[in-house]
Amino acid sequence: MIKLHHLNQSRSKRIIWLLEALELDYEIIPYQRDTETFLAPPELKTIHPLGKAPVIEDAGQVITESGAITEYLIDKYGAETLAPKRGTQAYTEYLQWLHFAESSAILPLLLKMFVAKDGAKMNFLADYADAETMKILSYFNDYLAGKSYLVEARLTGADIMMSFIVELVQMYGLGKQFPNIQHYGEMLSAHPGYQRANALEQQYNAG
Repeated sequence: MIKLHHLNQSRSKRIIWLLEALELDYEIIPYQRDTETFLAPPELKTIHPLGKAPVIEDAGQVITESGAITEYLIDKYGAETLAPKRGTQAYTEYLQWLHFAESSAILPLLLKMFVAKDGAKMNFLADYADAETMKILSYFNDYLAGKSYLVEARLTGADIMMSFIVELVQMYGLGKQFPNIQHYGEMLSAHPGYQRANALEQQYNAG
């Protein structure tokens, strides 16, 4: 059985959705953030030296990084259901969006979060984070025009990866500025696997 080391209020929630979408048997091992620092607990370092989540254990392997976990699980258990056919243009687009989530898209949004948490006046970082956020989200929003999903008009691992970006857009109250992203997020949230991941996230937060 696959083990998912899950940190509350983290990107590992979308791995729960992925496991649900693949209809795999799995066990969640939950971890709680420190209430003062909001950092992951030291116990996560017993699984991987970086002490970050998500981490999965499968067939004797320990696998980290959301994008790598998503590719691994889909390649092994759901290549026909959650990814386009290899060698196609759709597959290339799928890969780009799958990795966009943890590269170009996430950095400015995390910078905005760090600036807000720090609360100090900054000479450069705050304006940079705002400008990059608008650039990234405008690109994402424009791409979604006339689309239901990112590729092939169906749910793929790229959508599951990008769901975290959509949640940050909603958290920052930017949905009205980016209506295509808002609509896309509403559609993703209707998926049973997404709803199940949300329910489990709330359950473990409460615990």
